Amino acid sequence: MKQSEIFRENAENCAHLAEGADSEPVFNRYKRMEAAWRALADEQDWLDGEVSPSRAPGVHAGNGHAPAGLALLDSVHERPVKVSR
Repeated sequence: MKQSEIFRENAENCAHLAEGADSEPVFNRYKRMEAAWRALADEQDWLDGEVSPSRAPGVHAGNGHAPAGLALLDSVHERPVKVSR
């Protein structure tokens, strides 16, 4: 199984956990985690050469370089999510 498929399975798990969330903050947390796993899967596809640079999410101006970190959006409020490193 490819690494990106594992990441997408993790995203699906987060989506299911969000459905069963008992509060809005918990729901939002799982949705952010889902978005992060999906972004990571897309970037892994790019790194593995599965997606051409011009079609890769977050690749700017078709220059072939992936960003240092994909911008994650809060899927509920559509504002950037802070990622600590």
